[in-house]
Amino acid sequence: MVSTPRLVIAAPASNSGKTTVATGLMAAFAARGLAVSPHKVGPDYIDPGYHSLATGRPGRNLDAYMCGTDLIAPLFAHGSAGCDLAVVEGVMGLYDGASGQGELASTAQVAKLLRAPVVLVVDASSQSRSVAALVHGFASWDPQVRIGGVILNKVASDRHEALLRDALDESGLPVLGVLRRAPQVATPSRHLGLVPVAERQGDAVDAVRAMGERVRAGCDLDALMALARTAPALADEAWEPAYAPAEGPRPVVAVAGGAAFTFAYAEHAELLTAAGAEVVVFDPLRDEKLPAGTAGLVIGGGFPEMYAPELAANEPLRRAVTELALSGAPVAAECAGLLYLARELDGKPMCGVLDATARMSERLTLGYRQAVAVSDSPLAAAGTRMRGHEFHRTVLEPGAGPVPAWGMHQPERRVEGYVQRGVHASYLHTHWAASPEVARRFVEHCRAR
Repeated sequence: MVSTPRLVIAAPASNSGKTTVATGLMAAFAARGLAVSPHKVGPDYIDPGYHSLATGRPGRNLDAYMCGTDLIAPLFAHGSAGCDLAVVEGVMGLYDGASGQGELASTAQVAKLLRAPVVLVVDASSQSRSVAALVHGFASWDPQVRIGGVILNKVASDRHEALLRDALDESGLPVLGVLRRAPQVATPSRHLGLVPVAERQGDAVDAVRAMGERVRAGCDLDALMALARTAPALADEAWEPAYAPAEGPRPVVAVAGGAAFTFAYAEHAELLTAAGAEVVVFDPLRDEKLPAGTAGLVIGGGFPEMYAPELAANEPLRRAVTELALSGAPVAAECAGLLYLARELDGKPMCGVLDATARMSERLTLGYRQAVAVSDSPLAAAGTRMRGHEFHRTVLEPGAGPVPAWGMHQPERRVEGYVQRGVHASYLHTHWAASPEVARRFVEHCRAR
């Protein structure tokens, strides 16, 4: 049974203040000495970094498209085990989900799967009494979604607050917080959203602290905690990465990290470890060698385009990565990793493992994907079906090698990525918790070297 008190922080639309409120609540409750479990609906990698700073625990994603609805509660239970409170930040508007697929992967669906009360964050600027109609509409749209209260954001003055509170008195939903219109907390954005924590560590700490202070001053933390405690127990067993690996030495799997490679789901390292690997993180911006004894390499997503000159300048590491890949060692590269393995990125030399060039583009490629492995690789057997997500403003030419990694079936049919020797490289982000055999297969290939 999962009895962790929990709240889902949602909003009518994007840019209403969900991240500020959710991260601020995490920081404020953590400052009270509570163990707070942070979660994010959807595939986003960046917000969980701020959540982790606020709580001191790994930020975890709950994505019903990539992982399936049956895994949402177990993954939540895994992350929140032993915690006093869980705060789940929603995605987009409350009822927005995978395009054309109803409620799938929406904040509302995750709230229902977790049987968690929802706190609606409303951008109250430029409205007064109309806020009641807005809140009433969201609260009544789906009777299975329980909105337990409202936090008003961007409130202009005492008079504005009074008008909003009077209007909401008629809705029957309590106002659990009021945040005044104020200069934005320093959380700069760029082409894919917020700048990741790893790129601005000191400033990010200050930003999270400021969010916590703002929320603590404007919200009724006791009422919010009381609401969280109304969430009923879940009869779901916690997801576990447990696996009995083959006896023998633990192969070293090097995982790229640092400021250029910040996109990673916490469960991936847990699965690799459970499958028998020794996971060692290295920074391609700073380290001139791969970790000693590296038998396999995982290069996830991030922002190599922001660091192309620095990555290019680290020639010793680029050469080491190339030699490892050419030796046939297992290499799994997603998005940023794909670009790093190319010949060049925006004219700067990369590793040259793949006969392809990459460049920044004005076009944003974004969305969920259905994919099937085209051929055998250390990551997946031919015919393996997986769901994933693309999120980038770069273009790789050509987009697929002689042996592609994936055949895509949504939104259009195409092949994508590269499989050569032990390399599996693709733009597709995947969540291995949905297919733990991926990690097991990868580690087995590392052990066989």
